[in-house]
Amino acid sequence: MSAEESVRVGVLSLHTSKESKAICNAIEDLGHHPEWLRAENTMIRVTDGTVTLEPEVDVVANRMLLSNTEQPCEELGLANTLAQLVPMLNEPQTTLTSFHKLSTATTLAANDIRVPDVLLSLSSDRLNAARGDFGDEAVYKTAIGTHGGGTWKVGPNEAVNAKVGNRYAFLQRLIERDNERHRDVRVYVVGGEVIGAMYRYAPDNDWRTNVALGGDVEDATNELPDEVAEMARRSTEVTGLDYAGVDLVEGEDGWFVLEVNPTAGFKGLFEASRISPAPYIAKLAIERAGGTVDDDRVEQLSTTLDDSMPSTMPVPMTTDNGEPTVVGYTEEVVLSGTRGSKSIYAKSDTGATRTSIDTRLAADIGAGPIKSITRVKSGSRKTSRSRPVVDVVVGVGGNQHTVTASIEDRSHMDYPVILGRDILENYRVDVGRRVDRDTPDSPEEEEEDLE
Repeated sequence: MSAEESVRVGVLSLHTSKESKAICNAIEDLGHHPEWLRAENTMIRVTDGTVTLEPEVDVVANRMLLSNTEQPCEELGLANTLAQLVPMLNEPQTTLTSFHKLSTATTLAANDIRVPDVLLSLSSDRLNAARGDFGDEAVYKTAIGTHGGGTWKVGPNEAVNAKVGNRYAFLQRLIERDNERHRDVRVYVVGGEVIGAMYRYAPDNDWRTNVALGGDVEDATNELPDEVAEMARRSTEVTGLDYAGVDLVEGEDGWFVLEVNPTAGFKGLFEASRISPAPYIAKLAIERAGGTVDDDRVEQLSTTLDDSMPSTMPVPMTTDNGEPTVVGYTEEVVLSGTRGSKSIYAKSDTGATRTSIDTRLAADIGAGPIKSITRVKSGSRKTSRSRPVVDVVVGVGGNQHTVTASIEDRSHMDYPVILGRDILENYRVDVGRRVDRDTPDSPEEEEEDLE
């Protein structure tokens, strides 16, 4: 293909992910030019009434991960700005509809697509007053969340709040089949066609099926019921998305759509089906801009998941070397659970595998329920101790992490929270930096999980 015929496809993704790398590589393998739109290289300029985008692209594939940022409106606004300049796959309005789970549910229901009963109330009192409408066990989740984060199963006597941290939360009817291991199915749709599907099974000691949480996967592409395939296609269509991972669950009285994810991961689907959606997304973007591709080459590329670093990875123009964000020896973090959120000082401990929080703090924010018991070995003791572990949402430096934290009595220690490697692996720790200069050092012990 000549340079004149080549299409320049921008992949809008400020985070480094397998999916973004795979799409960039697929665009190049199909004979076109990818541009990874990131902080290092993206500029929008208005000069004398003329708007220009750098780098220049003919179309944008939107892969903005909005659900794990403190201020998704900022990134949604950036995507909306680009959409005014060039055609965009997964336009901002459609992304807004789908990444907000209540907006998704109402859109699907209005188009006669079955969803579980849900209730969002801006009043915690009203939300709790209606708790009995959802059975003995109900799902309680934030309207914005990812990788299973911000999702709990709550019993009949567990109080819930209208918000978890700064995000609205709602009740949802739990859909299960009696005496069967909890599972759902994810169907990946690109350009109105089902590309692949997988069953996802919940891991031990959990009921959520997310691959990021350790769920098992099984190929469902060739045995997907026609009804489910059609529900997935229609769900993608009515939300307005060009590509999505649609999650459905089967209950005693049929199938329901749980979520429509505009930035669904590829890892689990490829593991189960050996199908990568990346070349199909690349094909759709190229053709949207008027380019052409070889369909046989698309199918061939879909049998591998090339998530190596793209040749077009932008090079920073400043001293920024792409290193992770720095956190200090101590940091102010926000912990969120079913009863609310608290801002608290935490200590960074690279010797701890797992994040740990104080028992009373866990109770105050409604962390839980208890998932399992872990054994922890202290650096100064030869024996190990058992501790319960629970899910908790931790906000650090504008990012939100859902981790399985251990619970212990830390009332005799200076810090009610220890950040372990489950969070710190995303950052660089500067032990000379601390946000609580007035708090004295204490001989807190490093601990190691024995799981």
